Amino acid sequence: MQKQRKLLSLITTIYTLFILYCMFFAFGRGGSASNTSEYTFIFVPGNFLKLPTLPDLLPPTLMDLVSIGNIAAFIPFGILIPLLRPISFVRFLIGFLLAILILETVQALTFLGSFDLDDVLRNTLGACIGFAAYRIAVRGQDMRRKIGLACMSVAVLFMAVWFVGFGIDKAFAKTPAPFTAVTEKEGGSPEAAMSEKLQPFEIGGQKIVPEFNVYDSGTSSKQTYTYDFGQKQLRFRFQYGIPDGADFKGSISASVDGKEILSNSEGYQGHTAQIFEWEFEEGGVLTITVEGNEKVWDVGYEEMKHFWE
Repeated sequence: MQKQRKLLSLITTIYTLFILYCMFFAFGRGGSASNTSEYTFIFVPGNFLKLPTLPDLLPPTLMDLVSIGNIAAFIPFGILIPLLRPISFVRFLIGFLLAILILETVQALTFLGSFDLDDVLRNTLGACIGFAAYRIAVRGQDMRRKIGLACMSVAVLFMAVWFVGFGIDKAFAKTPAPFTAVTEKEGGSPEAAMSEKLQPFEIGGQKIVPEFNVYDSGTSSKQTYTYDFGQKQLRFRFQYGIPDGADFKGSISASVDGKEILSNSEGYQGHTAQIFEWEFEEGGVLTITVEGNEKVWDVGYEEMKHFWE
């Protein structure tokens, strides 16, 4: 019995050192510490239950492995600690949570990582899976069955967490609604000059057939269009280019709340149709300025909505 306890203590110590190495020194953390001087504390939980889907893992990226590892790597603590010393779940949870909070804080203060509440919750969830597996395994009649029950319980509980996280993510994730074309009535500036007839034209020998709208500079050399999307979360897009057969001069620029997000002219865009897309997290005021013979068409957006909206 004493030998088993010493062996468990050795395994726990070695595994703890390995986890500490991963938390403070692995993945190039030592080099990143010398390149930053700002503390990073993230106190608002995001999608701590969100794990990569199976298609995401073909092949897996480093972020996918880290996301899974933040849960899986802490499962052994939920088994090893109660094996070393019988402890109630509440005391185990409080002790583990305090330890992780301290380690995350040290990570942030030493610039070897960040304090991320999502990581705290994932690590704690992993330890809870291990503790639940331990409680199930102790019911086994012999060591072989206990090990088998522990392994099976870990696998089942981890897959359950994965499935629940996937379900929650799908339930609360926003998906794009059907495309909505932007017209003058929906927010164009007073001087907007949308072409009434969607006549086809060519750019670089390619026939362009607008589906929804066409904007240009009209009778002036320069025209500005303004769209206020309020607090909507959406994907905005349009196409632009300079038609063949016209003087090859023109430019386009776009800004959101005064910050430029697009600037292009004949010298860079060439004789090809271009596509521009922009994602609005919380809406904003979009301004598009068209000069010369530049044309902009199929201007519109897909609003991101929950399934119940």
